[in-house]
Amino acid sequence: MRGKPAAEPALETVALPPRANTELFGHEAAEQMLRSLFEAGKLPHALLLTGPRGIGKATLAFRLARFILAGGVKDAGLFGSSGAVDDPSSGLWIAPDSGPSRRIAAGGHADLLTIERAYDPRRRRVRSEIVVDDTREISAFLRLTAAEGGWRVVIVDGADEMNRNAANALLKILEEPPRDALLILVAHSPGLLLPTIRSRCRRFPLAALPDAVVRRLLAGFRPDLSPADTDAVVELAGGSIGRALDLAAAGGVELYDALLKLIGRRQGLDVAAAHAFADKLARADAEDAYRAVEDLVGQILARLAIASARTGEAGPAIYSPLLRELSGRAPAVQWADLREEIAGSFTRTDDLNLDRKQTILGAFFAIDAVAR
Repeated sequence: MRGKPAAEPALETVALPPRANTELFGHEAAEQMLRSLFEAGKLPHALLLTGPRGIGKATLAFRLARFILAGGVKDAGLFGSSGAVDDPSSGLWIAPDSGPSRRIAAGGHADLLTIERAYDPRRRRVRSEIVVDDTREISAFLRLTAAEGGWRVVIVDGADEMNRNAANALLKILEEPPRDALLILVAHSPGLLLPTIRSRCRRFPLAALPDAVVRRLLAGFRPDLSPADTDAVVELAGGSIGRALDLAAAGGVELYDALLKLIGRRQGLDVAAAHAFADKLARADAEDAYRAVEDLVGQILARLAIASARTGEAGPAIYSPLLRELSGRAPAVQWADLREEIAGSFTRTDDLNLDRKQTILGAFFAIDAVAR
């Protein structure tokens, strides 16, 4: 955890977006290494931050950008005090009320460009991928002189969500990087990136957060949760505070229990109950629940594959003896392949705006077929 050296930071009661979040938990080693590289003048031109979704990768990216654009511990350029603490133990901390922090939080820092999936006005929703027009903005941005006389920083949040044309456009930039420019790529699934992109970046893998950290953060953000629900959400979150908050908001514990009842029946799938469950998730006002189920189904299938490979070791208690028994009905590779198949089905449903109910039902029928 990093905050002011003098005192541990108080937890926010509302989760802030990464660009506005000046606190980072659980990634001290990566943070200190980045600071050391910057101060030694050895910071690579491109960084690749990897790890599970929701553990703080984007928060670290903006934290590093804030530190660099504030001039580290030296100065803040042309626009006032940086608020930095000249103490290595402070990591990359910059005061939230400093000029650089305020401009970055507002999306108004002239030397920072953020690339992420953009809003598609035709479909009236966020695109499922980063397209080439998004990454072409980087070339134009890096041709400019730094407005505040220092570095220019580009953050690609969700670099593994670039389509092929967008990735090729980014690759050209990485092949001839300009001076005093830093590209920070954030990726949940780095294997989806072009190998040539990965080879041109210094990789910083971030581990899942310890359960104790997730529990403390969850207690700060969701003090309304019962102790039992908090325990269940922490186990289901798998070291991700982002996932924990999503599950808590969507009623993830109840959804998980409902999923177990549907896919774990020894006498086979209850088709009527599956239809009723899918009907609820397909409603326009059930977006959070639908996403939570998408995540939970993938998580359960991954655990079934692991348990099958390890002869019934299903992990945390929340996965239940029922899943331990279910895992033995098929080999690990079959559960793993099914996970990829169902994940692809959810992705196609988003890309092509297909019927969500049929996607959910298809997942249940596929699991039932493997489990028989």
